[in-house]
Amino acid sequence: MTENTSNPDIEIEDDESLATDYLGLRDVEIRELCDALEEENIEKVHYILIDLSPSDKAELLEKVNADQRRAFMIGFAADFEAESISNLQEDVRREVLEDMNADQIARIISDLESDDALDLIVPLDAEFQREIMRRLSAKTRIAIQEGLNFPEKSAGRLMQREFVAVPQFWTVGKTLDYIRAAQDTLPEDFYDIVIIDPSYHVVGEIPLNRLVRASRADKIDTLSLKETHPIPATMDQEEVATLFRNEGLASAPVVDDDGRLIGIITYDDIIFVIDEEAEEDILKLAGVKQDDLYSPALKTSVSRIKWLTINLMTAFLAAYVVSFFEATIEQIVALAVLMPIVAGMGGNAGTQSMTVAVRALATNELSGANAWRVIGKETIVGSLNGIVFAILISLAAGLWFHSVGLGAVIGSAMLINLIVAGFFGAAIPVILDKFGIDPAVASSVFLTTMTDVIGFFAFLGLATIFLL
Repeated sequence: MTENTSNPDIEIEDDESLATDYLGLRDVEIRELCDALEEENIEKVHYILIDLSPSDKAELLEKVNADQRRAFMIGFAADFEAESISNLQEDVRREVLEDMNADQIARIISDLESDDALDLIVPLDAEFQREIMRRLSAKTRIAIQEGLNFPEKSAGRLMQREFVAVPQFWTVGKTLDYIRAAQDTLPEDFYDIVIIDPSYHVVGEIPLNRLVRASRADKIDTLSLKETHPIPATMDQEEVATLFRNEGLASAPVVDDDGRLIGIITYDDIIFVIDEEAEEDILKLAGVKQDDLYSPALKTSVSRIKWLTINLMTAFLAAYVVSFFEATIEQIVALAVLMPIVAGMGGNAGTQSMTVAVRALATNELSGANAWRVIGKETIVGSLNGIVFAILISLAAGLWFHSVGLGAVIGSAMLINLIVAGFFGAAIPVILDKFGIDPAVASSVFLTTMTDVIGFFAFLGLATIFLL
């Protein structure tokens, strides 16, 4: 046990400062806060919260139940700064904000940079949005209204409107003096200076390290990078992330249809985009539309029914194939025992190939130029793995049921299905992408159907031919 130096009457159970735990809050710390809240030990809750980082406070609100979350926000709202609310997962953030009035939310928005403010207000009800907007300053209101005009998941929604831009005829000395004099109006973090012409068109970009190393007398445009990377406001955020990754950018200017500078995107925004897109692809592969960890059970159930229904229909197709071989199964009961092995192995092997292909398509590593090479490689991998597991299952089934013929049949079916799984696991995402269908959403349904149908048909068909 150690004592809090801010208040010697309050004991904290952990020897380390909560603020230094960069990996996030530990369960013991969350329990300690909840216990203090339940005991109405207001002073202890306050002194623990005051030492937490905004991301830790967001994690706390996400992990406690709805009643505890409401109690924290009602009793200790002043301890949760705007950044804490901004860091919340969307469903939790909406729930927290809906318990606030428009004045409270307007104060939070006023403390955020324009891109974070936009993220915060977008999920709210349209009427509530208008009520909040009426309480914002003209500058903030205009920035948010402009952001709402851009397509969802576009560079215009992603950008912040606070940036540092200077005329191309300035010197380094004048630029540095301007930055020092205007520091109260500059963005909290910036990494590049944007050079503009009199019409506000982007003509260059200067990393801060170049600026601070230069002589005061140097002309600003002599320090510009050889290439500029102006991003159209309508560009999809996934394309923006690809540009940042390929070019190794820390930030990039955003321009309107006339090429005039209107905002800037920084790498920290791109990190969230990459995480969001990767998470979205992973969830889609499982037939889940969005992260519903914090959604109500009924809403979550309804959102998953669609894909479960499609899977049920494809399962009937596989069952229909099996029905062709009822007589064979009746005579050789062992087939019913071994059938799931063939289909299951094919599905798992196909999912491996499919996952690689879907992710490669998302990162633009897979395109028409190398599609057949990748499909061919996955087919070879399926063949090699098929040989290995065909031998293993042949020996196991032969010894188990004392039948060399049965072992040979299931081994052959295993080889066929793993080759099919490798080929279609890579090919299906490529084909769907070519037809403009999201491969992350639809690939798994087609693949499962293919491996089940071909697996059952190969196994039962070979058994009918060679064992009866």
